[in-house]
Amino acid sequence: MGLVDFSRFPRRSVLCVDAKSFFASVEAVRRGLDPLEAYIAVVSDVRRAGAVVLASSPRVKSEYNIKTGNRLFEIPKRSPIMVVEPNMALYIKVNQAIQNIFRRFVADEDLHVYSIDESILDVTASHNLFGPAEAMAEAILKMVKDELGLIVAVGIGDNPLLAKLALDNEAKKRPPWIAKWTYEMVPETVWKIQPLTAFWGISRGYDEKLKRMGIYTIEGLAHANPVRLQKTLGVMGLQLYYHAWGLDASIISQKERPKSKSYSKNQILMRDYDVKAEILMIIKEMVGDVCARLRKHQEKCREVHLGIGYSDRELHLGFTARIKLVRPENSTDIISEAARQEFIKRWQGEPVRSVNITAGKIVSQGQEQLELFFAGEEKKHAMDRVVDDLRQRFGKKAIFYAGSMAGGTFLERADYVGGHKGKSE
Repeated sequence: MGLVDFSRFPRRSVLCVDAKSFFASVEAVRRGLDPLEAYIAVVSDVRRAGAVVLASSPRVKSEYNIKTGNRLFEIPKRSPIMVVEPNMALYIKVNQAIQNIFRRFVADEDLHVYSIDESILDVTASHNLFGPAEAMAEAILKMVKDELGLIVAVGIGDNPLLAKLALDNEAKKRPPWIAKWTYEMVPETVWKIQPLTAFWGISRGYDEKLKRMGIYTIEGLAHANPVRLQKTLGVMGLQLYYHAWGLDASIISQKERPKSKSYSKNQILMRDYDVKAEILMIIKEMVGDVCARLRKHQEKCREVHLGIGYSDRELHLGFTARIKLVRPENSTDIISEAARQEFIKRWQGEPVRSVNITAGKIVSQGQEQLELFFAGEEKKHAMDRVVDDLRQRFGKKAIFYAGSMAGGTFLERADYVGGHKGKSE
């Protein structure tokens, strides 16, 4: 290969572990079915034809091509597919059980939870106890299957990137659900990944930009001029160049803390909203959720981002507004009024399909002195405290806006966990 000195980069033993079709597999196991043989689709809301498929079992994917992101109406009516609603509380519980199996092999600092169904383990320090990485991967597969009934796939690599690529491009696809990619194997593994969008980190946008540069393969990317890549694509271009060589200098135990903290709430609506009062109610409900989290952690924010996505994205994507607050706030009324004014100023009647509220530039509540409050605003904070207390004692539905009964979504989401239904059936 010649162009890159691999000795200058860390060579670790890293496992990237994925629970196959996690939500669907958990639903299969709870019904006494084999996850690899069951016909199950987990759908966000079985009552709505446009509801999103959150997960489908391997057989549903292979035989019906129904995958995450499809809609309920795309599932054939006359088929053996069992359509079920999500149970996020159960999925979180099972995820914790899987994490506890991982902790038998690594310390917490060598475990990185990438998502609810995927984790990265640096087992470099575990060889003396458990043998080579392949032996640990086999042991993890067996423990998860024996104890939880689930199937996991494991990618093994010299760094987290190679482990992830091995997982996505080989281990997930066929038994024995284990694949190992090393630096020496880059030409026969990493460079063979196709199309470009199948490579981790290359979106359709970057795919188009790379093709405009005459780059059509990962091997071509690895042999492109890194200076030109950086000039055209910025720092991401340089990162893609190194990734094409299978290079990743990160070490799990040396994870950096996030430089900035924020609280965010995002909602994809189940229908188009074009009535101003209904959209404003949804915004106020979501601001309320974000502000409740700020108050729970005794924090305030200096700015808020309002993101609105439109239904017809070919005509207009929507907008994102950055709202600077006069002073740090966590009042639902004050922040929702600021968001209301920003929305009214920008909205031209387009049908809204998604809303995002993000509170940024977080500060401790103790940094705000009471004498800074204007007259009357302390009453709003007192009201927030009463609402928080009532919901804490009697549940989220104990108190809500009257408008939530008309166009809002608060009552529907009140019992959700992670944005989806969370209670056992």
